[in-house]
Amino acid sequence: MATVSDFIDGERLWQRLMQLARFGETAEGGVDRPALSETEIAARAQLVAWADEIGLDPYTDSLANLFLRLEGEDSNLPPLLIGSHIDSQPTGGRFDGVYGVLAALEVAEAFKSSGIALKRAIEVVAWTNEEGSRFAPGMMGSAGYAGLRSVETIHALRDGAGTTAGEAIERVLAHDRNIPQRSLKRSAFGYIEAHIEQGPILENLGIPLGIVTGIQGKRTFRVTVEGEENHAGTSPRSVRKDALVTAIAIIDALQKAVWDREDVVRFTIGHFAVSPNAPSVVPARVEFSIDLRHPDADTLIRLGDLVAPIAKGHTGPCAVEVTQLLHDAPLVFAEEMRDLLARVASASNFPAIEIASGAGHDARHLHAICPTGMLFIPCWKGVSHHPSERIESDHALAGAKVLAQAVERLVG
Repeated sequence: MATVSDFIDGERLWQRLMQLARFGETAEGGVDRPALSETEIAARAQLVAWADEIGLDPYTDSLANLFLRLEGEDSNLPPLLIGSHIDSQPTGGRFDGVYGVLAALEVAEAFKSSGIALKRAIEVVAWTNEEGSRFAPGMMGSAGYAGLRSVETIHALRDGAGTTAGEAIERVLAHDRNIPQRSLKRSAFGYIEAHIEQGPILENLGIPLGIVTGIQGKRTFRVTVEGEENHAGTSPRSVRKDALVTAIAIIDALQKAVWDREDVVRFTIGHFAVSPNAPSVVPARVEFSIDLRHPDADTLIRLGDLVAPIAKGHTGPCAVEVTQLLHDAPLVFAEEMRDLLARVASASNFPAIEIASGAGHDARHLHAICPTGMLFIPCWKGVSHHPSERIESDHALAGAKVLAQAVERLVG
């Protein structure tokens, strides 16, 4: 008896991955496709074109989340969502997020080709601004869908050029010709997200699939240090208000405070901006980001609560402001979804292990409103958010086949 996974076409999936990588392609072989940019608008149009060829109905909402719906027997039942995101980091790779969207699209096409009936609809989804590299914090489309952030708060976010997320969303929606806009808050039967691991564990073990147990917790902060411009050659140290010196002292103190022998804490200063950034001028202003992650909720709280007092304790002659942008506690995915994915992988003779996610994903927010699961495939040396990001086509196929079988068991 044929199953949906029999209709998964690995070559078609791979060709679509390569084709979507052309939108924002960089000279290094990676992808620069900022959220809500003209480049993402073009990639989005390609998704809609593929969906039209398959026979899927596109929808969007007030956050520009894109849904491609394959109708089921009962259109009133909440749909099963499958997907990820298509925006990238400025120096991103070709597979982060995109693999999950195109694997989901392949599953939808396989269902259409198989003729197998659906009890309820499935919707392929590309969430808005997962990465957060243009508008911070990220995962804003899924957060808004899950009711964890308000539309007003998300629309008010600004990028480095001063454009609000609301303005950028309005431009995206203006390009969505003949795509209906639905209510943002809609119920979902469940959500499954396929993704590259973004770590080396699966590759090192030679295992093609990871059943994701959950996601470690994360807190992010913005630290602003205000000093005073002065002449580099004439101002003595005793009168300087050097924002860069203060920022370095804060970062050094924080690094020492969160250091752990077990190497479980993840502490990153990923953004650092100096003003006026001139060789002969004492820096007057520094702004930097803090990304703090840990799998234990209490430890994450304890370490995150050190940030403000340590920063305030190393201000020197400057003024320091600390703003927390995000606090997401660690989570464990629904047992029924983890068990389903494990059973399907075993039945398909694909070796799989349980694995925790160190990175954040849109699945974090869907977990708040419906049973949610994640499936990992290996990536080369665990490299991600880099042009050298790479996966193997047979792993991409394995992930899509297991996703297809899991979807069939849920709604077929």
